[in-house]
Amino acid sequence: MSESIIQLEIGNPMEIYGPGDKFLNEIKLLFPKLKIIARGEMVKLIGEQKEIDDFEKRFNLLLLHFDRFGKINEDIVMQIMGENEQNGHLSSKGGDVLVYGRHGKLIKALTINQKKMVEMSAKNDLLFAIGPAGTGKTYTAVALAVRALKNKEIKKIILTRPAIEAGESLGFLPGDLKEKMDPYLQPLYDALRDMLPTQKFLSYLEDDTIEIAPLAFMRGRTLSNAYAILDEAQNASQSQLKMFLTRMGKSSKFIVTGDVTQIDLPKPKHSGLLQSEQILKDIKGISFVYLDGRDVVRHKLVTKIINAYNDQT
Repeated sequence: MSESIIQLEIGNPMEIYGPGDKFLNEIKLLFPKLKIIARGEMVKLIGEQKEIDDFEKRFNLLLLHFDRFGKINEDIVMQIMGENEQNGHLSSKGGDVLVYGRHGKLIKALTINQKKMVEMSAKNDLLFAIGPAGTGKTYTAVALAVRALKNKEIKKIILTRPAIEAGESLGFLPGDLKEKMDPYLQPLYDALRDMLPTQKFLSYLEDDTIEIAPLAFMRGRTLSNAYAILDEAQNASQSQLKMFLTRMGKSSKFIVTGDVTQIDLPKPKHSGLLQSEQILKDIKGISFVYLDGRDVVRHKLVTKIINAYNDQT
């Protein structure tokens, strides 16, 4: 057995322990193999050295978060202290954080394949992320784009989707282009609102630093110094997907995301995403990452639903 003492250098330890020691008690439940004794500004740990090292690494991240944002909540405690390597989830490392979102939310790769998306995006200028609903492929892609923008690696983010339900023309829907497209692009808006302050997000939309547009509007353009994401790519035809990919300009990164089990095209076999791997697999600089039920970060039932449907195919 080993022992270790962590000295809290903050004004009020209750900010870390939570009201009525609520956060502390949750942390104790997450580390059942450790004896954790908290007295004032001192936290004493008794247990195996490996467990102590793991606890200290995560707890220091929690303290770092508090130091940066001046507060923590139950979600942050669970997010930092509660992750593990079982079921494909990763341990907390400072390098995993992609973006510090609104209200201090840590936005990072949560699963093995999301982590692979981050790694492959760093090594390749074009990444395909393919997997079922709820696996975080779009969210992770948007986080990578926002990080690149904040780090001034690119000057613009372009997010696009094929508006298959409206036949790409969108003409019969009421309102201007933004109002016509909003229902199809809502998941992208939701992700961006998580990662950017409201006023900053609106100003980026206003000056076209962030552009959200239907896939048909990409034709004829060259996208340089940009991070471009094509979402729901399973609903793009081969010619549409080729058109998007050939928009790539200098100093640009492209990510294509899609779910080949939810193709809405009249002839599903004509999905450009289905054909892309066979056509592009041998090109250096292009990577494919496949996500599955182990990567689902929604309600636990989503994994079971995906597996049940997969069993029928």
